[in-house]
Amino acid sequence: MAELTGKTALVTGASRGIGAAVALGLAEAGADIVLCDLPVQERYLADVASKIESIGRKAIVLPCDVTDKAGIEAMVAQAGTIDILVNNAGILKPSTLEDLSEADWDAHFDVNAKGILLMTNAVLPQMRARKAGRIINIASIAGRQGVPTQGHYAATKATAITLTRVYAQEVGMDGITVNAICPGIILTEMGKNNLGSEEAIRHWEEVAALKRLGDPKDIVGPTVFFASDLSAFVTGQALNVCGGIYFH
Repeated sequence: MAELTGKTALVTGASRGIGAAVALGLAEAGADIVLCDLPVQERYLADVASKIESIGRKAIVLPCDVTDKAGIEAMVAQAGTIDILVNNAGILKPSTLEDLSEADWDAHFDVNAKGILLMTNAVLPQMRARKAGRIINIASIAGRQGVPTQGHYAATKATAITLTRVYAQEVGMDGITVNAICPGIILTEMGKNNLGSEEAIRHWEEVAALKRLGDPKDIVGPTVFFASDLSAFVTGQALNVCGGIYFH
């Protein structure tokens, strides 16, 4: 059984969707939680914190922009001991590559890729000092093959998978594991907006082997697995959690 009592997890993009579900799931497994998202999401973070506290775990809200190196370092210093890092913060604004603005390209890479780099580098010194740590990057099956109107997003998620593999090799000797989760279509607010219609939802439900699309809670089990000693000999891996839409 996954047991995280006595551990503290930092979850980015924790105000809603996958981030909120994962934060609550880690708390249910025994961890105390540091909740991070943009300052404009602070009231939603407070709601998640309240739910975590209602099950007897500690929650601290520390708003932060994952593209701001100085802000991240200050936030991590305030948070104290971080045993588990979940790099979940991400953005998706669909566009064909031909019509994609340079600003949107840069914004996606700043949040979805550089955000992982900056957050991970901020927590690594303390994990190295303790010779222990769990880092979990939320990627996407889009990063496996690319998706029309999501080429820029898919490229950032492919980067997330590659960063996972390289970090695993660079920090493994210090007892730190680094793994990625590649969700399929998860019916978050962002997921629903991207699909655009009930017809599209029905289509992808039929494509999926399990004949349904994902709920944010479907990402909790794999995250708890990677955060716990159940996965102590697993590192550098990217796990598809997609209900059977993608098989590579």
